[in-house]
Amino acid sequence: MSSLLDVLTRERLLKDRDAATELLPCGEPPHVSLLRLCDAGLLVGGLSVAYGVRPDELMGPLTLAMGGAARNLKVVDVRERPVLELHVQAGDVTERWEVEDLSALVHNLNDLYRDAADVRAIAELGEWEDALQLWCIDKRTLPRLVRQPFFAPRNARALTRPVD
Repeated sequence: MSSLLDVLTRERLLKDRDAATELLPCGEPPHVSLLRLCDAGLLVGGLSVAYGVRPDELMGPLTLAMGGAARNLKVVDVRERPVLELHVQAGDVTERWEVEDLSALVHNLNDLYRDAADVRAIAELGEWEDALQLWCIDKRTLPRLVRQPFFAPRNARALTRPVD
């Protein structure tokens, strides 16, 4: 079986293999190492989001990391009560999203761009060092990653769900 770094290097998902090798402790479980790599900024498309960041504050950096058509998404309005509500516009489509947390934002963005081949999917890797680790991955790479034991995002079922 290939090592975590071998797989990430082969898939061109690692920014600096030497830095990654120095960072990872020997014997650490690979899924934990993936969190550590994301937090260190060594995963291509990885984002480490501090606690307290609101969904509307994350929208710009996240859609930029998603790429493609997601870069044109506009937040038209933000309402704060009773639950944070974003009014977004993607092309001719306008939607209202209630987003109580960052996971809800990830879900809505993945759902909106499910059929867009040029937009990366967002994997919610988990929490590390008081931050949420997110990874924007090319959809063509996802089928190979889901077969890897180290890839266990919180939203795995949504990422692998067939298009309706």
